[in-house]
Amino acid sequence: MAQWSVIIPDEQWATERLFQHDVVTVAGGPAEATAGDDVIVVAEENVVALARVEKATPGELVLGYQRRAFDEPVPAEGLTGGAVDAGTFRRLAERLGASSDPKPWLVSVAMPIEASSPAEAVRQFWSHVQELGPAELPAYVWPSGDELAMQAFVLGTEKNQDPEEEDDETE
Repeated sequence: MAQWSVIIPDEQWATERLFQHDVVTVAGGPAEATAGDDVIVVAEENVVALARVEKATPGELVLGYQRRAFDEPVPAEGLTGGAVDAGTFRRLAERLGASSDPKPWLVSVAMPIEASSPAEAVRQFWSHVQELGPAELPAYVWPSGDELAMQAFVLGTEKNQDPEEEDDETE
C-alpha cells in the first residue's frame, strides 16, 4: 500500500468545509494511486484530512475520508502532491490527532416570514434557505444545554451577528 498527498483546489475546499461528505472526488492526483492507498489531503498549504483511495480512474481519484481536521489543520510542510515517504506520512497523521468523541450540538436557522398559513411559511422558508444558502444565511450552533455559548457561522466560519458590536468596531 502506497502513501500519497493530494491537493484540493480552493473552490473545492470551500465546498468541503461547508457540507459533510463521506468521500471527495479529486481531479488528477497521482496516476499510480490505487484503491486502498492512504492519502494526505492538502488544502491551502495545510493537511486537512487523511483519506483512503476508494476508486482510481485515469484523471480522477475518489477518496474516502478517514479523519478530518478541517477546523484545526496542520501545516503541510511543503507537500506538493505525489508520493509521500512513510515517516512523513506517519508524522503528519499523528499531528492530526485522533478524532474527538462526538458531542451533541444544536444547530438552528431562523428567519421571520410573513405567510397566510404554516405550510406557506414552510415553503417560503425552504425557498429562502435555497436562495440565500450558506454564503448569506447564518446558522447558529451551540453545545446542547449551553444556549449562552451560541455562535453564528456563515460560510463555515464564525461571524459576529451583533449589530451593536459591529458599530463599536467601526468607530
